Amino acid sequence: MFPEDVITTSKKGKKEVRNLISKGKFVKYNYLDPENGLITEKKYRLVLQDCNGFREEYFIIPTSDGKKFLMIPADEKEGRKIWDGKKSIDLDEILTH
Repeated sequence: MFPEDVITTSKKGKKEVRNLISKGKFVKYNYLDPENGLITEKKYRLVLQDCNGFREEYFIIPTSDGKKFLMIPADEKEGRKIWDGKKSIDLDEILTH
């Protein structure tokens, strides 16, 4: 029914098909201290945008052992600017180019 190259085996030994749900663009950013430019926390924000323009946003936070991450759904915020290392860039501009 499915080609062999899309079938994988889970850790439990069960065969599964890798199935595309959506595709698109993403932006991942972290948070810096405005006084010294150092990372304030080890969390990230991930903004996903599919090819139809639908967005999902998540905070990605490391667990205490640092080996795994929690992905927590986040509310979308309008009009965000992000520092790219040289200048301020609008999030919408990043995702539309």
